[in-house]
Amino acid sequence: MSYLDGQGNCMDNRYGYNMQRMAVTRTQPVHSQWLLLTFSLTKKGASLRVAVWRKLQIFGALPFTNSGYLLPNTPQNQERFEWLAKTIRTGKGEASVVEVQSIDNMSKPQLMRKFSDARRHDYDLVLNDIREVLTGGGRRGAATKLPRLRQKFQEIASIDFFNSAMKAEVERLLNKAYDSQKNVQTYSGVTKVSRKDYQHRTWVTRSRPGVDRVTSAWLIRTFIDHKAKFIFASQDKVPIGAVPYDMYEGGFGHVGEDCTFETLTKAFDIRDKRVAVLAQIVHDADLFDDKFGRKEGLGIDEVMKGWARQGLSDRELLERGIQVAEGLFQSIG
Repeated sequence: MSYLDGQGNCMDNRYGYNMQRMAVTRTQPVHSQWLLLTFSLTKKGASLRVAVWRKLQIFGALPFTNSGYLLPNTPQNQERFEWLAKTIRTGKGEASVVEVQSIDNMSKPQLMRKFSDARRHDYDLVLNDIREVLTGGGRRGAATKLPRLRQKFQEIASIDFFNSAMKAEVERLLNKAYDSQKNVQTYSGVTKVSRKDYQHRTWVTRSRPGVDRVTSAWLIRTFIDHKAKFIFASQDKVPIGAVPYDMYEGGFGHVGEDCTFETLTKAFDIRDKRVAVLAQIVHDADLFDDKFGRKEGLGIDEVMKGWARQGLSDRELLERGIQVAEGLFQSIG
């Protein structure tokens, strides 16, 4: 395996890690094709080990023998590896990001195939869920499932560096599933409720809140329950007396083609014009159906994903998201 050091000199570790510097004669800088993250953690770094492993999964990094993890050399991937290396060093581990020019026992097409195989496995999982919706087994709750499947698809596609053949097939069936739902009669009515019955309440939602849940929390705190407290729980551990929102079952959630934010505005009869615009923005960002042609929320969605990947707590994600929602609300003319 040949590497380039920081000065562009070639280094070879074909016989282990005793690298020897070799003179390279060239007139043009050589662009390394790959990035290799090598690292070691202390025995007590179990939590850091899990966090690093999760980041590597999110990045789409490929385990490379016992040397470390490999990614195509792009500015984004280099930034991701550098930040992860810094995190490892902060945790008293050792880490290096190495630019790899070539690998002597594996060609570029072979490596590309390995990356595509990894994505094929990810696509297969999404494909099975989409087929369940299409065959009717997952028809119930499809309005909730499909947006999440689309989000998962987009996450996989973002690390599908070499365009796996599966990508086009998954996207085709996902669009077909959305089209099939348009022909299914859905319940769009929402029972109106009294705000006085929802004061000083504890509101519960799922962990790792995204754009619909953080803007819904802003809506609750701003227009429904000024003293609202927010907690996070799984579906089977919702505390007695708490008000669920954007959970898979119960409380205030997706109804018909409406996202949770829209359901709340209808249930509590919120008629503020700026809230109506914000509802359209949240709908398009959460459901990806471009119903209203609003693109503003897509940026919020990406920011929320970025913060989540930084390892922020559920509480901090929610509070930051509420602040972003307030800023967006104030920007609406």
